[in-house]
Amino acid sequence: MKAMINLLFGLACSLCGLNAQAAVSSAEAQRLGQDLTPVGAVRAGNSAGTIPAWNGGLPKDAGQENQDGFLDDPFADEQPLFTITAENLAQYQENLSAGQIAMFKRYPDSYRMPVYPSHRTVALPDAVYAAIKTSALNTEAIASGNGLKGFSASRYYAFPLPQNGLEVVWNHITRYRGRTLRRSIVQVTPQVSGDYTLVRFEDKVGFPEGLKDLDAEKTANALLYYTQRVTAPARLAGNVLLVHESIDQISQPRMAWLYNAGQRRVRRAPQVAYDGPGTAADGLATMDNLDMYNGAPDRYEWRLLGKRELYIPYNNYKLESPSLKYSDIVKAGHTNQDLARYELHRVWEVEAVLKPGERHIYAKRRFFLDEDSWQIALSEQYDTRGQLWRVGQAMLIHQYKAQVPLYAFETLNDLVAGRYLAIGMKNEEKRGVEFDIDLSAAEFTPAALRNAGVR
Repeated sequence: MKAMINLLFGLACSLCGLNAQAAVSSAEAQRLGQDLTPVGAVRAGNSAGTIPAWNGGLPKDAGQENQDGFLDDPFADEQPLFTITAENLAQYQENLSAGQIAMFKRYPDSYRMPVYPSHRTVALPDAVYAAIKTSALNTEAIASGNGLKGFSASRYYAFPLPQNGLEVVWNHITRYRGRTLRRSIVQVTPQVSGDYTLVRFEDKVGFPEGLKDLDAEKTANALLYYTQRVTAPARLAGNVLLVHESIDQISQPRMAWLYNAGQRRVRRAPQVAYDGPGTAADGLATMDNLDMYNGAPDRYEWRLLGKRELYIPYNNYKLESPSLKYSDIVKAGHTNQDLARYELHRVWEVEAVLKPGERHIYAKRRFFLDEDSWQIALSEQYDTRGQLWRVGQAMLIHQYKAQVPLYAFETLNDLVAGRYLAIGMKNEEKRGVEFDIDLSAAEFTPAALRNAGVR
């Protein structure tokens, strides 16, 4: 019965969304901060009491930050309520995604999910809350939903009151990640045996409102600027990727450049999109797998299937602890699930089906978005035969000092190959994520790539 209700809800929302391309009314927007949270989530808890009401999220003083930028775990003293295993899977599968169930079947002896009390920890700056209401009143979908109009007035969370699946995904794409940030992270693609080589990246992200010397008029369609520099292993060190991400990627597609340290040349990189191969991913991920999903959504038809209560990775402070080594986390088949933390939360479920005549190695995808942060927590990628191929999960964590929802790291498990990719770990790096750093627009130009790539 519950599945039927969700299906009918999803069909209704999808049909409404075909014609509803305009911003919401003032009366509808007034719900933000009242029965809905300022980001558009249901403020109340669930009827069973297993999901609490949102009470403002974690305060900035919820814990300490050490000298290297790593946060205390506010829930370090909590113990799991129970642990889901292959043996008791049937008892909990109503609150699991198909991808999670597939992981239990693929790794019945080692895969497990420790479930903890639920905490709704997301808290954003007041200025972002104000911008979200501006989005609700001004943002409209254009180009069949593949671009945005009126969004430059706010720049965060395009559709806090979504009417269809594509609008839900736009909220993930346009979510708040700080004004600028820098991080040193690692990526691994372990063999079936568990052996792996670290690939190290230095990432920088700048949003238009956080960059100095940016021509606001010329960059009105800019969503973000991104650089990714490889620092290890030696054979890849010095290669740099630069991306200019646009709001309307139909009228102005993403622009990307690659600096090859061996050739000392900067080249345009149109392959850095859709199902182009992920950087040093050993064939285990596409470009649009990064950040769980990114880029132009125009190759898919999007459906909103409804809302569900699922056990998703949440408040994974333990997995970001500098006391852990990468070898503690990276194991054969999947990352160390004993270190993970899952909580029951409400999620939006969205399905993407490849349009006729379009090309992508994933014929169908499903995404499950946390209602409090609009971050994709779980993903499923299906092949052209309709078989579940790759399962993604993001280990959600709230950076309470900076008031930024983020991931400790994300994984993509290939069920066929028995391998996976994990990216974003920083446990053994010198610093955690740095927010609100000084960045200028000049650092995100093709001319700056050569200097950035010096080994």
